[in-house]
Amino acid sequence: MKYFLKYIGIAIQILGVAILAFPFFGGFESNESLTIGLFMILGGFVIHVLIRRGSI
Repeated sequence: MKYFLKYIGIAIQILGVAILAFPFFGGFESNESLTIGLFMILGGFVIHVLIRRGSI
């Protein structure tokens, strides 16, 4: 379980990128989906840094 926990931040970032790509390829722009994607990418980055540093 700890092996997969190390990569949860990267998984959240990839999901955020997918959320950002969906409106681009779908041909519409929604501020809600862009905001959610941005916060998921930033949150995944913070989680990844904290886990790798050993704080969590």
